[in-house]
Amino acid sequence: MSSGELLKIEPLELKFPFELKKQISCSIHLSNNTEDHVAFKVKTTNPKKYCVRPNTGIVLPRSTSDVIVTMQAQKEAPSDMQCKDKFLLQSVVAIPGVVPRDITQEMFNKEEGRVIDECKLKVIYLPPPQPSFPVAEGSEEGSSPKESMKDNGHQNGSEAKSVISRLMAEKAAALHQGNRLRQELELVKRDMTRSRRGGVSFIHIIVVGLLGIFLGYILKRS
Repeated sequence: MSSGELLKIEPLELKFPFELKKQISCSIHLSNNTEDHVAFKVKTTNPKKYCVRPNTGIVLPRSTSDVIVTMQAQKEAPSDMQCKDKFLLQSVVAIPGVVPRDITQEMFNKEEGRVIDECKLKVIYLPPPQPSFPVAEGSEEGSSPKESMKDNGHQNGSEAKSVISRLMAEKAAALHQGNRLRQELELVKRDMTRSRRGGVSFIHIIVVGLLGIFLGYILKRS
């Protein structure tokens, strides 16, 4: 911060996070702690490279003002990221009631009896901010989220195929068991038909009942 007699200027270094083909802006904060109207003018050593808004203005007594400096999009970056551009901010006491359109270059000419405050501002290039990539939760160290999702997909597919194969095998076994029980039930019925002269034995009735219950259970499960 510059603590001149007329204006306090902050910052004294204009810092631009340098990025190719992109306009970058920063601001200069001016504070007038006097009881006078103060006119200011901003000059630069490279006017084609920068846009200053406003480049002239009035800061009222006990008030503040901001100046926006925009660096035009650059096609090339300096090899050492050093910048030699500079700005000069001049300030002078103005007549009360003056407006920005009344400001002229003659107001900042150094003449006897006129106090001109001058402050030089340096330009500094900063490296651009690095993008942050969030790490997906649950992913293993050294593997990307896409790889983890792919592995999970293969694992889930393999488990599903295993379950389907096991269910199909159980269904085939149940059908085979049902067919065998039907055949045994037919044999029992034939034996009962042949032995009608002596009546149906109690054991045959129990066997037929158990086979029927078991066959129903197997068919319902399949």
